[in-house]
Amino acid sequence: MLLGFPLLSLAIWIPILAGVLVLVTGSDRNAQAARLIALAGAVLGFGVTLPLYTRFDPLASGFQFMEFAPWIESFNVNYHLGIDGVSLLLILLNSFTTVLVVIAGWEVIKTRVAQYMAAFLFLSGVMNGVFAALDALLFYVFFESTLIPMFVIIGVWGGPNRVYAAVKFFLYTLLGSLLFLVALIYLYNVSGGSFSLLDFYRLPLSLPVQVLVFIAFFMAFAVKVPMWPVHTWLPDAHVEAPTGGSVVLAAIMLKLGAYGFIRLSLPILPDGSHYMAGFVIALSLIAVVYIGLVALVQADMKKLIAYSSISHMGFVTLGIFIFNAQGMEGAIIQMISHGFVSGALFLCVGVLYDRMHSRMIADYGGVVNTMPVFAALFMLFALANSGLPGTSGFVGEFMVIMGAVKANFWYAAAAATTLVFGAAYTLWMYKRVIFGAVANHHVAALSDLSAREFLVLGLLALAVLAMGVWPNPFAEVLHTSVNDLLNHVTQSKLP
Repeated sequence: MLLGFPLLSLAIWIPILAGVLVLVTGSDRNAQAARLIALAGAVLGFGVTLPLYTRFDPLASGFQFMEFAPWIESFNVNYHLGIDGVSLLLILLNSFTTVLVVIAGWEVIKTRVAQYMAAFLFLSGVMNGVFAALDALLFYVFFESTLIPMFVIIGVWGGPNRVYAAVKFFLYTLLGSLLFLVALIYLYNVSGGSFSLLDFYRLPLSLPVQVLVFIAFFMAFAVKVPMWPVHTWLPDAHVEAPTGGSVVLAAIMLKLGAYGFIRLSLPILPDGSHYMAGFVIALSLIAVVYIGLVALVQADMKKLIAYSSISHMGFVTLGIFIFNAQGMEGAIIQMISHGFVSGALFLCVGVLYDRMHSRMIADYGGVVNTMPVFAALFMLFALANSGLPGTSGFVGEFMVIMGAVKANFWYAAAAATTLVFGAAYTLWMYKRVIFGAVANHHVAALSDLSAREFLVLGLLALAVLAMGVWPNPFAEVLHTSVNDLLNHVTQSKLP
């Protein structure tokens, strides 16, 4: 609550209410009205998150901007919201990405425009709810609610195999979450009838119990990240999803799993997290190395970027589970950077697909000759994905590697291979698509970026460069939150 305004509630409910208004516009005869309402809702939703950053106290411990109201009183379930530095950055990223997605789909989506825009607005609201929830059941409701709009986005506006991809996405993520719900009910009973995360943080659970609950949480969060070997739904979902769906899926939805580890697994189950850390680190390093090699052989640009996302998210889970400040902060910075870079790469593929209706690398070549402005921006994002110093992609990876060196040199050595593999698959794709002679008459007929496309990619380019050159505004809000979390995790809660 700030100056009488419940900013976190506004960040959640403004996009959702805007989505309802968009749906009211009805048929495609009112498509322009739907677009304008969606843009207004997205911009206003982003606007109310800015005071969260400007008024956030980076030196204060605990949660800020807290809101509390009874919800289901018979079960002591409350509408309890609050944020720390971690959730602040993710809420800003989510709300910013929603604005870009609405603008990106402005002319591309021609059928069911209102429903398309509404789905993204609903998704934005419930994901902000995940990042702000301090009640476990409220967290679960928001966490699961994200499945519905994304299922619709893939299933309605996706490619030829959209139904298969949407069902696979839904089943993987839903099945993983069922054990999560069972674990939350167990913790509710152990705590004496409270779903408050703050109460869960103080529970003295035995190590065997912590390990079992950790596994239940892991099943939900690992699928969301996604970690190897439960990653196979992601390439299918990305390939079939419309461009906006791929952007939100990569930029925000993958972060829900990593955020779950930070918000629930580590503080509720500190000893269980330490006990299972070796297992999680092993899976993370497999993702970094093996999935990086898998990305090298992809012929479809979207599938290549999808596998790249899995590899980069392996960096995130590695940073979280090495239990030092550099690694943890690097993981969170990497989440934000990955949101900018992967979102931009999927938008770049979308720009080409809108013109040629092909994602296959072999169908392109010499694009720089007809789209020089696009080629320049695409180059920036490709270099950021490769971890070039001066871009956002370098900051998080460097911090995680430095943290990994403190934990175990061989962790750092394996993780550092992503700098080689990332450069290999990203720049090889870029070279085949952009450089060389004009490959065919389709490429010869391409037109450069429109003003709308340049606006979206330009904003992301500024974000990538700003974070790469001056990461302190992103990092300074994390120091206290990360140190408090690590202090809590290092203090055993064993009875």
